[in-house]
Amino acid sequence: MRRMCALLVTLAVLLSGCADLGGLAGSLGDAIARQPDPAIVRDGAPAYLIMADTFAERAPGDADAQLAAARLYGAYAGAFIDDEQRRRSLTQRAYDYAHEGLCLRLDAVCAALDERFDRFGDVLAKRVDDADEARTLYRFAAAWAGWIRARSGDYAALADLPKVQAAFERVVAISPEIDHGNAHVYLGVLQSQRPESLGGKPASAREHFERAIEISRGRNLMAKVLFAEHYARLVYDRDLHDRLLQEVLAADPHAGDLTLSNALAQRRARSLQASADDYF
Repeated sequence: MRRMCALLVTLAVLLSGCADLGGLAGSLGDAIARQPDPAIVRDGAPAYLIMADTFAERAPGDADAQLAAARLYGAYAGAFIDDEQRRRSLTQRAYDYAHEGLCLRLDAVCAALDERFDRFGDVLAKRVDDADEARTLYRFAAAWAGWIRARSGDYAALADLPKVQAAFERVVAISPEIDHGNAHVYLGVLQSQRPESLGGKPASAREHFERAIEISRGRNLMAKVLFAEHYARLVYDRDLHDRLLQEVLAADPHAGDLTLSNALAQRRARSLQASADDYF
């Protein structure tokens, strides 16, 4: 509670000036991403989310503020929330903020979200042309993917997965280095949900994971963990699985704005390592 109060006092001081709220929200997200202790982020999250809400509500026309709030809500729900109903609620908020940011920046893509898949793909190809537009699309697609993940038993939500995949494919076609190659990680996960015999694309999934690792020069430890969890387990490659997890656990997690993600990756790697004998 004391930490939360201190953060809210800081927020009040920040809001008393004429600062760019979208920039401040983005800076908050970056500071959290650099935090090496997940427990600090988990314990402070209610204050962080209140800040994100305040930034977004004070600047309804600022796409950066909306997308930053989406990033914080989505990351918190994905990393720290196990309760299904609460995760649904938080990912809905993340989606709503991301949707607002998308509509402010890429109105044609926003308008095409409910169109047929082929029409949606055509709009992506015509209206998303540069790195800034790809970054906006990436932030929205990440929130959308988290929203679907929280509704994995909802067939209506799962029906949107081809559009989410198309969005990430457009991102990597334009600016694959965004977020340390994580658009490739999303594609790797999406394409390793089923074995090849049932229509999955494990070979393509492996290429995406390896490309993400290459882009980040091996610093994106979550890419390695998800490579092990989703690809190596899918194809029953125990050697690859164990090698990837050992590399993650031996690595220094401190890597700028990958630090929090890397700390969470090491936590997940220990869990996967502990269950490996039962799986393989």
